[in-house]
Amino acid sequence: MYNPYIVTVTLPPSHIVIETPAPGLVDGLDGAAFDPPALHDVHLRARRLKLLQGFQELLCLPVLRNVDPYAHQTDTALRALRRYQGRALLCDEVGLGKTIEAGMVFKEYVLRGLVKKALVLTPPGLTEQWAEEMSSKFGLACVGPDDEVFLQAGGWEGAPFVVASMSLARRSPHAEAITRLHYDLVIVDEAHRLRNRASVSWKFVNALDKKYLLLLTATPVQNDLEELYNLVTLLKPGQLGAPKDFKGRFVERGDPRSPKNAEALRGLLADCMVRNTRAQLDRRLPPRRAYTTRVALTAPERALYDRVTARLKDAAAGGKSLSRMLLNTLQKELGSSPAAFAATARSLADRPAASARQGLSEEWRAFFREAAGEAEVIKETAKSRALAALLSALPSSEKALVFTGYRRTLEDMRAFLEARGLRVAVYHGGLSRAEKEEAVRSFEGEVPVLLSTEAGGEGRNLQFCRTLVNLDLPYNPMKIEQRAGRIHRIGQTEPVTIHNLAAENTLEEALIRLLDEKIHMFELVVGEMDMILGELEEEGDFEDMLLDLWWKSRSPEEWSGSVNALGDRMLEAKRRYLQAQDLDQAVFGRDFEAT
Repeated sequence: MYNPYIVTVTLPPSHIVIETPAPGLVDGLDGAAFDPPALHDVHLRARRLKLLQGFQELLCLPVLRNVDPYAHQTDTALRALRRYQGRALLCDEVGLGKTIEAGMVFKEYVLRGLVKKALVLTPPGLTEQWAEEMSSKFGLACVGPDDEVFLQAGGWEGAPFVVASMSLARRSPHAEAITRLHYDLVIVDEAHRLRNRASVSWKFVNALDKKYLLLLTATPVQNDLEELYNLVTLLKPGQLGAPKDFKGRFVERGDPRSPKNAEALRGLLADCMVRNTRAQLDRRLPPRRAYTTRVALTAPERALYDRVTARLKDAAAGGKSLSRMLLNTLQKELGSSPAAFAATARSLADRPAASARQGLSEEWRAFFREAAGEAEVIKETAKSRALAALLSALPSSEKALVFTGYRRTLEDMRAFLEARGLRVAVYHGGLSRAEKEEAVRSFEGEVPVLLSTEAGGEGRNLQFCRTLVNLDLPYNPMKIEQRAGRIHRIGQTEPVTIHNLAAENTLEEALIRLLDEKIHMFELVVGEMDMILGELEEEGDFEDMLLDLWWKSRSPEEWSGSVNALGDRMLEAKRRYLQAQDLDQAVFGRDFEAT
């Protein structure tokens, strides 16, 4: 029967129909005697509807997975939604969870039906990490331009949620396709790279048709205050006035790094900016110490490594016989274990389809067949002995998380350790969700060692462990940082120890020397390594730079010189980052916390 006092409201995206009192009746129901009881239920639903409309609470909290947000993250998300209306500069110090804050805003808008198309722009090395975090923690299926799902969905136009590197998105023909579309939400990670209003990146983001915009950076000011003006202008054009007016009112004449009228400036920034600090939140992590164990390869390992590396370098110099991707893969596997290399080499030698895809000659197939045979007879490696000795020296109550990049290395190491009486759990991408959960449970319980591939570096919090072993090292420092972040993160109460195993006279030894001895990577706060690498972005991806130097070096002396030069550039990048950090602290202090 029709009731003139009831209005039917449909809430997107799930189209839940709520019958609620007509406008104007809700407040009048306060304090009323509800008779019949159904009317009381209607009143409660109406109150709930008012809360939904006003962002008084976060609907996303009950549906988050593998994440328990801290109070400052929840407060920041609410502030971005409620006060800033989805256009905000999130400037927490590194390691405080800006990605979590942005993900909560993203998820909240999706649940409320306000975001149906979104674009996340990141540095090249962080696209996979963003896609994985959005999926595993927020249930947001973000795809990249290289994903098959992206193409199946219709590319930029059809895919609802896309994560892409800024460097790719701003290039033709992608930029033309993207700027023709409307986005409900755009998120830019490491947004300090938009500091120059004349840059291609700034102009690209400014040209996007977007409703909500989140800019994430730990260092909104790196060189001068005009950079801050440029970021705020993307969010709220006119908020800080015209460029000339901004300089005259807020920048000391002759010193673009020094603010004047700081209180007035902070008042304007408070309309779009949140900045939480570790000191303010008491989120200091316990110390972490890193040790490198240099391992002398056994005679068969040394012969295999040197012979295969020399042949691969000849191929790289020739430029045509093997693809650069295959060269890189083989070199990484060779550094991990003979077993990892043997698996790929055997496939290239004995599987016609695999060799045909690579365009291999019979000569190359014969080489890989012979090299695979050499690798397969190596049953005990120098690293396996070193790992067993390291684990045996730990206290009986100590747990150890051991990382390797390759499944074959993991399985060989598992057999080696179990043969020596060590209890081991394994974690890799081939396991079902239930099997992964069981592996983590057993590791938290009675099993002292967890052997994991990179799958364990994503979305798992293992703070009950304080010892990590890198059996091999990814050439991307951010992946090394992700590994450490599984145990050295907020919630860890004990000092963390990291052991890096590096074979002498290999690319891996040079990598750890570069990261540990040159820039002291393992002494940095979680997240700072990415800030330093960001300073090198114009030179290219770090992993590509390192491997390019490796293939071009024709002697140990040339290789050593190239690595030292790269280390010097990284030291300069670190200096610029620390300088920017000092400037940010001088400008902002603690005036922009979310609470």
